Amino acid sequence: MNTKYAHNKAINANSKSPFVKFRSINIGDCQWTEGFWADKFKQAETIMVPHMGELLKGDIGHAYNNFKIAANMQDGEAKGMLWHDGDFYKWMEACVYVYGINKDASLLTELDEIISVLASAMCSDGYLHTHNQILGKPRWKQVCDHELYNSGHLILGGVIHHRVTGQTNWLDLSIKHADYLYGVFESKDEALARFGFNPSQIMALVELYRETGVKKYLELADIFVTMRGSVPMELHDSVPYWFTGDQCQMKTPLREETEAVGHAVTGMYLYSGAADVYAETGETALINSLQSIWSSANERKMYVTGALGQCHHGAYDDQNMIHEGFIDDYLMPNSTAYNETCANISNAMFNWRMLGITGDAKHADNVELVLHNSAMVGISADGEKYFYANPLRMNFGQRDYSDHCDCTESPDREAYIECFCCPPNLVRTIAQVSAWAYSLTDNGVAVNLFGSNNLNTKLLDGSELSLSQVTNFPWDGSISIDVKACKTESFDIAVRIPGWAKDATVTVNGEAISGAKNGEYLTLSRQWREGDKIAIELPMNTTFVEGHPRIEEIRNQVAVKRGPLVYCIETPDLPENTGILDAYIASDAKFDAQFDQSFLGGMTTIKTELLVRQDNTQNMYDEIQKPTWGSHQAQFIPYYAWSNRGTAEMTVFVPVVWK
Repeated sequence: MNTKYAHNKAINANSKSPFVKFRSINIGDCQWTEGFWADKFKQAETIMVPHMGELLKGDIGHAYNNFKIAANMQDGEAKGMLWHDGDFYKWMEACVYVYGINKDASLLTELDEIISVLASAMCSDGYLHTHNQILGKPRWKQVCDHELYNSGHLILGGVIHHRVTGQTNWLDLSIKHADYLYGVFESKDEALARFGFNPSQIMALVELYRETGVKKYLELADIFVTMRGSVPMELHDSVPYWFTGDQCQMKTPLREETEAVGHAVTGMYLYSGAADVYAETGETALINSLQSIWSSANERKMYVTGALGQCHHGAYDDQNMIHEGFIDDYLMPNSTAYNETCANISNAMFNWRMLGITGDAKHADNVELVLHNSAMVGISADGEKYFYANPLRMNFGQRDYSDHCDCTESPDREAYIECFCCPPNLVRTIAQVSAWAYSLTDNGVAVNLFGSNNLNTKLLDGSELSLSQVTNFPWDGSISIDVKACKTESFDIAVRIPGWAKDATVTVNGEAISGAKNGEYLTLSRQWREGDKIAIELPMNTTFVEGHPRIEEIRNQVAVKRGPLVYCIETPDLPENTGILDAYIASDAKFDAQFDQSFLGGMTTIKTELLVRQDNTQNMYDEIQKPTWGSHQAQFIPYYAWSNRGTAEMTVFVPVVWK
């Protein structure tokens, strides 16, 4: 492997990591030009990031106020959740990604002002946690204080800021804080071994190691991985009873774990961090465990939308209470599915790292699935309102949701959620997706995601490469990739053929290429020249999808899928006074997929005939009679677009009437 050129400005700067197959391009190497992702990035740039900044820097979000209070720059009390610092850092990170594309100097000016406040708020030894500082709480006494969650986003933000801007003002704070953490945790004190809940710091420490070359940061990341499950699962002063065991991934040492367990977000953060550690160390026990955990999460506990976290509150076994987390295999409720937006995003983060390690297209498939469905559903069409939980069915029945106002669950997206972790996480993800579109291989480049863009990067040998991708994906499966500039020697362009794209075809300069298999990368190796054109046709058939027979809640029900998008039915598209539970579909239903520019900014909807049951019982149980059916011409809409037309019922899975 030749790594003459290091892509040290990447989100995951793994170009010199010894145990990866796919390496990241630099931030800004790929830029969207038009279509789906260009529109989403533009919305992030012009609406999402500025609007969120107004919230978090104002009295509603209060996050910036917390730092000013901790810095003795103003009076006041700590507001927001204990992890609110981390949420503010995520918004700052989103600003950096936007700057990495548009080079708007006003963003840097704004960040410089904020960073100076962070520096004033940081304690002389490097500790920074505004709530604990303002309240005078002792350090490292409660895992639920989320000290390390805040640490991770502080450190990572400083690394990304340095990579994009070259400035060291935020990175200096990251280093000071990481040095402080090393001093606290290097001893592996058993009294601190339970800390690490919501462990964003592991990913951050690996990136800080990659940025600085200082090995103690990688060592500390590995210490945090090793601490999970290293002490007895018992009640402890630092851990409330509902945070014991698997809830914190503490029942089993990670290197012995085979299941995705506990809180879905903290689990995926842990597994993502461990994957980063593996990329540097190549430890067999780690990758074996991560492969098993991936299979558990993505093959037995993941929703059709790519979402994770089957329940809000439950139990995994007789010793483990679960909050916002994983439960048993194939136990997949729809209406009560939690599927926190952060959990869904962290599923993409874990799969992104596993793609780097293995080069296996199934991981890119899952990144694509999440991005187009269970992540994007977390934000409204106008870019200003948010979901925290994302069920696959919303039906009101006899309940009145008019005054429903839980901080994490709502039938409508909310302009501000008291628990504000998901909105900035989603916005920073939208802002960085272009950096996931391509990876660098030992002798070329891999095309991971589809969307019109220009790629201007260097291969690992330092040679220039420019590609232009043109497509109307995900609404259309035609993709054109033009070579604009490249070296004269032979190299590879590996094109992902999605698992859903059966019978895909690929041509180079009009000549058919054999060997395209869905669910794999098709490697095209040749002496490329300027003007060469790759044409990819991904069949965008509308299909029924059924679940594993052990998923009891969707027996004899189907979902509608087209390309990477999962579709749903909403009550605005049903007859008046018809509930979502009255809707059925015939097994021989015909679909008419058409792009509708007037629908929520433009998207493909699917027209079909639904069967509407007119005699549904209201009793708990009733003697069955032959149903009375009506019919209705309805439309399925992309799942991510539901709840943009007022309070509505919705379902992804619909009972099928076999013909």
